[in-house]
Amino acid sequence: MAYRPCKTAEADIGMRYYMCDTEGTGGRIKTFAEDFIVDEISSYPPEKDGEYVIARVTSTNWETNRMVRMMSRSMGISRERIGFAGTKDKRAVTSQLMSFKCDPETVSRIKLKDLDIKVIGRSARPMRIGDLIGNSFKIKVRECDVPRDEAAEICEAVRSELGARGGFPNYFGVQRFGTVRPITHKVGEALVRGNTEEAVRIYLSAPSEFEDESVTEVRERLAVGNYSEIVKDMPKNMDFERTLAQYLSDNPEDYAGAISALPSNLQMMFTHAYQSYIFNMMLSERMTRELPLDMPIDGDTVIPKDADGIPLHEKPVKVTKKNIDLAMKQVRTGRAFVAITIFGSDSTFSDGEMGEIERKVMDSERITVEDFLVVGLPNCSSRGSSREILCPINDLDVCIDDEGYTASFSLPKGNYATCVMREFMKSDMTHF
Repeated sequence: MAYRPCKTAEADIGMRYYMCDTEGTGGRIKTFAEDFIVDEISSYPPEKDGEYVIARVTSTNWETNRMVRMMSRSMGISRERIGFAGTKDKRAVTSQLMSFKCDPETVSRIKLKDLDIKVIGRSARPMRIGDLIGNSFKIKVRECDVPRDEAAEICEAVRSELGARGGFPNYFGVQRFGTVRPITHKVGEALVRGNTEEAVRIYLSAPSEFEDESVTEVRERLAVGNYSEIVKDMPKNMDFERTLAQYLSDNPEDYAGAISALPSNLQMMFTHAYQSYIFNMMLSERMTRELPLDMPIDGDTVIPKDADGIPLHEKPVKVTKKNIDLAMKQVRTGRAFVAITIFGSDSTFSDGEMGEIERKVMDSERITVEDFLVVGLPNCSSRGSSREILCPINDLDVCIDDEGYTASFSLPKGNYATCVMREFMKSDMTHF
């Protein structure tokens, strides 16, 4: 079947198609933080006693890495002693479990605006990335391009089609790359290619027409250098750029050291974003060839799922002519997913047509799996994984009102609500 081409800037990050062939409603989300509500469906650490405080944290308009940094300053502890299961959208109201390696009295020192912390227990281990089942969302769309009646018709058609097809193409969404300044994957690409100086240059000075003029001016100065003179003039929302600039002012030309000065999860995010771009390109090429997303073909990989519906990536099954009937049955009955490789240093190519797609994309990028071992920067190295190519949606509902409409639904962990909303809206990526 043919898929509807994407004609917005999302195509530049590999998101080249939509599942649904309807026209979009247009509009934008996140006009206000309250327009994007995320509730983590948490997986509580099994131990009920120990050195880690577990708390439910509700935040408004907080980027996760900056929130953790400000928490650590408030408590006077290392940010590495704060754990969480997944990063959340900044312009949103989010609720999630977090862990703190300290006593409850230290947690009580946190007094930050638009942050509510409720201690709920203790654990012998911290919250780690991936320690969740999924997320539920309630998302408001405003400023639609079409009248209310037409928006209602489009929303119902999309809801129906997504239900009939079993979900949506499981792209890595715009937040993975940066909505306002989509450069995270470009930083990761430079690191994978061994060019740490270029990676630092991109992160510090690559401009965006959507940033404030004051930020653009600072980026222009950062492109020239003289970091020590710029640090004091950097806006508060450039915390990580300040970390890089301060390090380089003290250690000129030590670009690997500058990257290492960033939080470990941010270092990982750079490479992961580049891997995500490659995955998106492979998924789009599969769609270009009109191959199914909801059924395996010879050469594919199938991932079983556990009782919570979480993919067991550590138990991949290669699909061959001998087992394809069983693999198709497992996918059809909802007990397994078709997956695509997220390429890293331990990855191997698939067989069949999916293997052709993987080689085509990797060749076009002029990289090998060995490149994902980033010398001198272990946090930027990645062994690779896999990702399901069709994401199911639970409890999808749409409510139309005079200001637009509100969509509510839940997704398994690691999947992007904006990839659901793009099917309804088909707006420019800056509207997400």
